[in-house]
Amino acid sequence: QVQLVESGGGLVQAGGSLRLSCLAPGSIFRIMPLGWYRQAPGKQRELVAQINSGGYTNYADSVKGRFTISRDNAVNTVYLQMNSLKPEDTAVYYCNAARTLPWGQGVQVTVSP
Repeated sequence: QVQLVESGGGLVQAGGSLRLSCLAPGSIFRIMPLGWYRQAPGKQRELVAQINSGGYTNYADSVKGRFTISRDNAVNTVYLQMNSLKPEDTAVYYCNAARTLPWGQGVQVTVSP
């Protein structure tokens, strides 16, 4: 079963920064768009940011200008740099390949006021 390994996250005050990492198998990393999704309590899971194999990116309107998704082809890893964090960014963050893979456990991001 293909698994993506998520890491990073934690507790930070509003205005702070965090970086999430997603390690993918090469077969997935080279071909599939990889994205970060999040799910807050009582809300649906939503796409936060996505990057394809060519480096094209797209972002949810709520994070534009604050979050940056990038990829390191040498280590098959996608990063999500989150700056100027807000309490409403609090959620469990997941990595997936266009929602085609089973969801992992995700990483908790908590932003205090």
